[in-house]
Amino acid sequence: MSESKKTVISDPDESGVRHYTFQQPEENSGSVQEAAAAAGSGGAGVPPAGTYGGYAGGGGNGPGGRKKSLKKPLIIFGCILLAVILLAAACSKMERSPDSQYAKISDDHISILHINGTISSESGDSLYSENSYNHQWVLNRLDDAIDNPHNKGLILFVNTPGGGVYETDEIYLKLKKYKETGRPVYSAMGSMAASGGYYLSAPADKIIANRNCWTGSIGVTIGTLFDVSGLLDKYGIKTVTITSGKNKAMGSSVDPMTKEQREIFQSLVDEAYEQFVGIVAEGRHMDMNRVKKLADGRIYTAKQALGNGLIDQIGTLDEAVADMKSAYDLQDCEIYNMKYENTGLFSQLLGQLKGLRKDSAAGDVAALLKIMNDQGKVPISYMSEIRK
Repeated sequence: MSESKKTVISDPDESGVRHYTFQQPEENSGSVQEAAAAAGSGGAGVPPAGTYGGYAGGGGNGPGGRKKSLKKPLIIFGCILLAVILLAAACSKMERSPDSQYAKISDDHISILHINGTISSESGDSLYSENSYNHQWVLNRLDDAIDNPHNKGLILFVNTPGGGVYETDEIYLKLKKYKETGRPVYSAMGSMAASGGYYLSAPADKIIANRNCWTGSIGVTIGTLFDVSGLLDKYGIKTVTITSGKNKAMGSSVDPMTKEQREIFQSLVDEAYEQFVGIVAEGRHMDMNRVKKLADGRIYTAKQALGNGLIDQIGTLDEAVADMKSAYDLQDCEIYNMKYENTGLFSQLLGQLKGLRKDSAAGDVAALLKIMNDQGKVPISYMSEIRK
């Protein structure tokens, strides 16, 4: 716009229409209202030629009008969203901080520690995690029980398909340390206590499984390793991997696995398997050969597990509590549930965002890119592939 012109904006007329026009800034041009009245002479509700008409309160339909009207609200919304996220994160942290309350329990009690979800070091608070399990929280609660002299017994309420070898064994070692105090440990199995879930239960003084529980799955998996080299050839994709040795990149999805590499992977699985079988044999007072006959990776129902000696009783969590109280003369003990529940505002916000997340796939190439993006993630785990 030239400096010799100025914009005149009228008040809304009877139809709620504003009129915009350009006018020479003459000395006798009169007030803005007069100029606007002159500009509106084209008829009520109809902008004169050469003007941009818009309803009162709106942004107008002229060039840039809608863009300008949306830009400011979006900026404001973005700032508000950022502030909410930062505040929620701080609130969530404060809400989770008083976990030490369990260590301060001053009356005699039995602790029920809930093991829910896949046992892994990945936090259940992660945006991309579907897990409700928090590994460090579980370890901290075991430390609380070990260090608190008012704790008289521990019941694991297990509802998990298993998880990582390292994380599962960390919990097992904590349980062994707890048992050194001479206090009883029970395992009460829920819907599923398979693989790593049974690994944790094996050292318990008594295992009581719900009648609908699936358990067992004694074994180790390294997961599924993909060979997509044929698919790469189909799309003419060439790869080059630079390594310091022929087995450094073993497990790569873009190169066929050699016999030697397969044997190396198998040795990793076999060693973890022997450790698992040894723990079951020790905890259940069984011969190693007998355990190995049961430990072919299969799932057992509660009735089957009772028949082959993997559990002691079919029952509920309440029955496990009553049994411990009776067997160890703990009738006067209170019961404290230790269950991880992140109820912070940040967790709720993440839950909403997870609901908005959508999986996208665009044929072979998209699937290939996803596999390649996951390259290098080859966990060895006590995990049941079967989920209830």
